[in-house]
Amino acid sequence: MKAPQFDRDLTLAELLRGVSGTRLDAALSKLLGAQWQLADLDGKAVRTSLSGVCGAAISIPLHCDIDVVGKLLASDVPGEAAAAAAAWLELVLAGAYRYQMAADLHIEAVNSDFEALQKKHAALQESETRYRELSAQLEQRVKQQVDVIERAQRQLYQSEKLASVGSLAAGMAHEINNPIGFIRSNLASALEYVNKMQPILSAYRIGDINSATQLWKNADLDFVLQDFPGLLTESVAGADRVARIVANLKKYASLDCAMLTPMDINDALRAVVDIAAPQLPIALAFDLQPLPAIVCDQSRINQMLLSILQNAVQAIQGEGLIHIATSLVGNQIQIVIADNGCGIAADLLTRIFDPFFTTREIGKGMGLGLTVACDIAVSHGGRIDVDSTQGVGSTFTVYLPTIQDAQTP
Repeated sequence: MKAPQFDRDLTLAELLRGVSGTRLDAALSKLLGAQWQLADLDGKAVRTSLSGVCGAAISIPLHCDIDVVGKLLASDVPGEAAAAAAAWLELVLAGAYRYQMAADLHIEAVNSDFEALQKKHAALQESETRYRELSAQLEQRVKQQVDVIERAQRQLYQSEKLASVGSLAAGMAHEINNPIGFIRSNLASALEYVNKMQPILSAYRIGDINSATQLWKNADLDFVLQDFPGLLTESVAGADRVARIVANLKKYASLDCAMLTPMDINDALRAVVDIAAPQLPIALAFDLQPLPAIVCDQSRINQMLLSILQNAVQAIQGEGLIHIATSLVGNQIQIVIADNGCGIAADLLTRIFDPFFTTREIGKGMGLGLTVACDIAVSHGGRIDVDSTQGVGSTFTVYLPTIQDAQTP
């Protein structure tokens, strides 16, 4: 709705709109008698008495401010009375004009404020729409970044797994190479012994006993027959040793098999120690108490135990001792791996589980081993506590819930 202009020219009808018609008619009838009329500039009657105007009429212009807005018509009334009535009407019109002007000004101000508010409201709606769009874009970008971070985290964890496997592979290669070496040597000796036997057997086959006897002596076949069983026994023992190493690797290295199965932690510790034994020129002490099975991802638990064990080995310079103990504390399994290595400074103790934090030399490790170990423990509903004194050693204590409280990793 368009607001009226407060400074516009008002008609007589508009000026009288705010005046009580009953009271106005009564006042004019008292002043002018029964015959009077108020007409606008076009001569159209705005207010009139019941009798109207008859005969010769007095016509007096009515001013509002300096403008003529209408006229007063009257019959059978003295001129002075008509002039007085006109003067009074002009006072009424002046008051009505000021009131109307104030009302129009107020309406114009209200409408102006309303339009300003509408514009602000529209601007706010536009801003809200823009912010919603930005929020949606930001949420999408955050999701994308989270996905990137998760992928990078998985890649880093996989790198840590591969680093552990690589470290194990070097030890396993050396451990397997020893029995393979003497098996090959024994097989070469056995082949040589067989080659020595063939001409002797050929001589016996054709009945040349003298020649066969001489060949027997020349080949020292008595020693060959005495040594041959030993070669085979050593080879079988070496093959069994390789089989045990492979079996332990199968227990540990199912890295891609994320299955939840019952597991005995003591068996897992023995398998991990057997795997890591070639890398441990360190004394080991065990105190393994009977434990209930827990439902877990065996490969990840093995990785956690190996990471803590390798950390203990790296903390020991020269000769040292690693003590491994297990027990049942309430409804939790407690695994303690303690070493008498270099220990950890108190100001660094709170950071050892942070990704990429390491006290080792540059290039000696990524600083993810303990981070991965902590994440594995937490994902199984457990935790890892650390107690360390610099120059004395460190104790890592792992708590894992029993089968009744185990959580899905």
